[in-house]
Amino acid sequence: MEELRIWIEQMAHGIGFESTGAVYFTDTLLVIITLLLSWLSYVICHRLVIPLTTKLTERTTIEWDDILLSKTNMRKACMIAPAIVIWMFIPHIFFRLPELEMVLERITAIYITLASTKLALGLTNSLKMLDSDLQSARHQYLHTFCGVLKIAVIFLAAIAVIAILINRSPLTLLAGLGATSAILMLVFKDTISGLVAGIRLTSNDMLHKGDWITVEKSGVNGVVEEITLTTVKVRNYDNTIVTITPQTLVDGSFQNWKSMQEGDGRRVTRCIYIDFQSIRRIDRPMLQSLAQKGYIGPQGLLTAEDAEHHPVNLSLFRCYTDRLLASHGDVNSEMLYMVRQLPATPTGLPLEFYFFLKQKEWKPYENHKDEILELIYAAVDDFGLRIYQRHADR
Repeated sequence: MEELRIWIEQMAHGIGFESTGAVYFTDTLLVIITLLLSWLSYVICHRLVIPLTTKLTERTTIEWDDILLSKTNMRKACMIAPAIVIWMFIPHIFFRLPELEMVLERITAIYITLASTKLALGLTNSLKMLDSDLQSARHQYLHTFCGVLKIAVIFLAAIAVIAILINRSPLTLLAGLGATSAILMLVFKDTISGLVAGIRLTSNDMLHKGDWITVEKSGVNGVVEEITLTTVKVRNYDNTIVTITPQTLVDGSFQNWKSMQEGDGRRVTRCIYIDFQSIRRIDRPMLQSLAQKGYIGPQGLLTAEDAEHHPVNLSLFRCYTDRLLASHGDVNSEMLYMVRQLPATPTGLPLEFYFFLKQKEWKPYENHKDEILELIYAAVDDFGLRIYQRHADR
């Protein structure tokens, strides 16, 4: 560079410039040359480096290079090269004006820092795409790690910019941060607690994107759309968005329906309260009535032997409903199903129906569950039983 300056000054003197004019002419020409070289480096990066890198990554069988060395990231990297060229030439051009040289060097250094930060953030966002399974625990780990990494990149970039402005070493500033660690802990309290809670959620395989969860205290009943360091965004089934913190899920309790959705059935538990005064032994007229209505016989679910083994109408009703659940096409009979009595209450004897439906989606589940329970409710009176209910005062 110095040889080029001497040659230009000699050429300026040869043309006829005086000493001062030759200096101005040399500096102006060097500025033009620097800008041309800067522009040339930008063109080479865009026209040569990016296409060459794209072709090389397309020929490889691995996927990470296609993601990290994408055209978007390469364009961000190309924005740094011209500034580096200018930063290298500034001391050789403006050495006679030290104050201007210092200002231009600092401005260029800040630009290089900001452009490098933008590139680092782009690479960090690209890391999230390395795992295509959005619901895997590894993706959640990667998502959390990228969030922390972005905070660290922005923090270091801020330190570097401040160091450039005050002309101090970044290491000196970092060493002095020990005294302000308490303030930083206070500022990043939510981020740190969210990070720890997010790691606990993902490491214990408690929550993934796309899971259906319910949190009664927070009014959450929907599908997880996004998990970040400080928030978990859930779209409720009424299309409202509820945002809660990961710390809320860890400290409290929530219900995750993922295992039910992936399982073989969705549970149904319902109780009816039988009036004690309607429980009695079965007599012949009742048996004849049940046979006429199709409960007992070849077309029914009960036999004459069942009536002999269950002399009480409630016992026979339990036998009937148990077989109804076992034979119904919508009930998964390979999973647990039963009809049982619960402890007596002042409002009657609770009779619980416990079974699993094959339909797990909300609307089909509700429809088929109601159809089965309606069959049971309609059969109560045929067995001489009454469901306890409190009548409104007239």
